[in-house]
Amino acid sequence: MLVWMQTAALLTLSNIFMTFAWYGHLKTMNSKPWLVAALVSWGIALFEYLIMVPANRIGYTEMSVGQLKIMQEVITLAVFVPFSVYVMQQPLKLDYLWAGLCLLGAVYFIFRA
Repeated sequence: MLVWMQTAALLTLSNIFMTFAWYGHLKTMNSKPWLVAALVSWGIALFEYLIMVPANRIGYTEMSVGQLKIMQEVITLAVFVPFSVYVMQQPLKLDYLWAGLCLLGAVYFIFRA
């Protein structure tokens, strides 16, 4: 499998864990003390780091740090929007499209030859 594909797949999985660690407790643990939510989130975030670190190491063999960061930001938005709509029951906004278009510009500039 190509390095960029391995990196993208691992970063996507990592971002799924990250999104649930950062925002999932807002819906599922409202009645719990914040410390409990923080500890659960840290537990979930451990899995995120166990996937993200290898993803970045693999990606860094062929990509720059800037390219890895922009790839991660695009993946974050691609994971966050469905999470926001389907899990958190937030309305789909046109602002997500504008943010995505801005990120496409960032992708162009960071990956151009």
